Amino acid sequence: MKVPRDRNGEFEPKIIEKYERTTNRIEDQIIAMYAKGMSTRDIEDHMKDIYGIDVSPTMVSKITDKIIPKIQEWQSRPLERVYPIVFLDAIHFKVRKENRVVSKA
Repeated sequence: MKVPRDRNGEFEPKIIEKYERTTNRIEDQIIAMYAKGMSTRDIEDHMKDIYGIDVSPTMVSKITDKIIPKIQEWQSRPLERVYPIVFLDAIHFKVRKENRVVSKA
C-alpha cells in the first residue's frame, strides 16, 4: 500500500496502519464481496471508489485463494441422511374488520 506523505510527516492512515501491507478488515471485506459474486476487477474498482485503496486483481486473488480450502472442506463434508424442515407459507389479504382495514394471513 502506498501511504501518502505530507510535508511534516503527520499523515496517519485511517484504515491501514503505517508499514502494514494489509489488514484482516480489508481481507474480510474482499472475501465478503467475492462471496457475493463480485469479480476481482469489480472488487478492485469498489475498493478504489469507496475506500480510496488500490488493490490489484492479483492481491484479491491471493486473499480469496486463502479460503478455498475451507470452502472445499465445507462442500465435501458428509451430509445427514435426513434434515427436518418446517415450511410455512401464507397469503396476506386486506380485510375489513370493525370498520378498519387490516392485513390477515
